[in-house]
Amino acid sequence: MDTALRIPRSLFAFSIFYGGMVCIAGVLGNKQVALGPLAVEAGIFAFLLLVVTSSAVAELHGRDIANWLVRIGFVPLIVSILLAVIVLAVPASPQMEPARRDAFALMMGGTPRIWLGGIVAYGISQTLNVTIFSWLKGREGATLLWLRAGIASILSQIVDTLLFVSIAFLGIFPIGELLAGQMLAKVVLSAVLVPPAIYLFVGLGRRLDR
Repeated sequence: MDTALRIPRSLFAFSIFYGGMVCIAGVLGNKQVALGPLAVEAGIFAFLLLVVTSSAVAELHGRDIANWLVRIGFVPLIVSILLAVIVLAVPASPQMEPARRDAFALMMGGTPRIWLGGIVAYGISQTLNVTIFSWLKGREGATLLWLRAGIASILSQIVDTLLFVSIAFLGIFPIGELLAGQMLAKVVLSAVLVPPAIYLFVGLGRRLDR
């Protein structure tokens, strides 16, 4: 009897992609980009892809599987943080250019509050995204995919920003302007990028599963 675990192709592909985005988001977040009048840390693009991927998995395979994907995402996130701590603690080679060494330390370094903020914000916001998306699907059925994905993304990104900025920086400096600016930028990007992206991912997933 064939007892091998059979995983749908779309779930296999999206899981690998999801793990990669979890790891790269923190690295990209070291750069702030200007989008017209808006300024936002570049990690938002990876986080929006996380939102789209988890929503696509919820659409194709259900809420429980999507939440499982979010929970598994803690593994590459935490391991990548631990590896960064270890690598930063190991002395650099004397042959390494000082400018490159210092730039690496500046980019990959972080405080425990920043790392904790990233972990907490990731878990709560991504779970919230799946929950809202699935709840809307239960009310609206399989229609209005773009609207369900957009609303879930906007609300989860607001919570993500509130949690991360508060945990990482509250008490260090005033965070009001930072919160307002990041929330506005993420809401705009979610409204513009997520609706078309969710159709692309769901369509790709259905094609893979054929």
